[in-house]
Amino acid sequence: MESGKLELLKQVAAGIAAQFGSSCEVVVHDLSHHADHTIVAIENGHVTGRKVGDGASYVVIEQLATNDPQPRDHLCYLTKTPDGKILKSSTMYIRNSKGKVSGILAINYDISRLLMAEDAIHELVTTEEPTQIEPEKIVNVNDLLEELIQQSVALVGKPAALMNKDDKVKAIRFLNENGAFLVTKSGDKIAKYFGISKYTLYSYIDTKQQEGK
Repeated sequence: MESGKLELLKQVAAGIAAQFGSSCEVVVHDLSHHADHTIVAIENGHVTGRKVGDGASYVVIEQLATNDPQPRDHLCYLTKTPDGKILKSSTMYIRNSKGKVSGILAINYDISRLLMAEDAIHELVTTEEPTQIEPEKIVNVNDLLEELIQQSVALVGKPAALMNKDDKVKAIRFLNENGAFLVTKSGDKIAKYFGISKYTLYSYIDTKQQEGK
């Protein structure tokens, strides 16, 4: 990301955080950095427990994996931290002078206490049963790999120990398509999890790429 644009985003992040207070986390991700270290600026990092130098969240990994040239900003959606906080989040894609996505500005506002107040008021004024909303999860890059592995197992529908070759190919292709291999040393962990060698692991990926040509 260009230095001038980065400084501008840092200024904007500080302004947003000051305006909305300590419950508002603002994060700047630089997509030219490795997935393990995309955070280059953060205000009120205590909201999610992250800091400068930490890795990408799922939305950042997704952009790094797909390199979508025209991603749509994702505004006002719910996310959830590992310790149970509910956040109202927005993700905005930042482009460089050539129009390519080079960064992400993310806003995460902790609405946990507001939801408690809302629930208390709702209970008093309505006779309808409340609707449960299952928010997306905010995870650090180290937790993201484990999350993707579990999703791949759920996709196949059986534990790794019972998977045949086709099952493992299906799971590993899912991991590749969802950016799992952008995480440092992910190949070692994935190969060990599925009980195969790294050579076999990458041969499954190469087979998929050849089929796509």
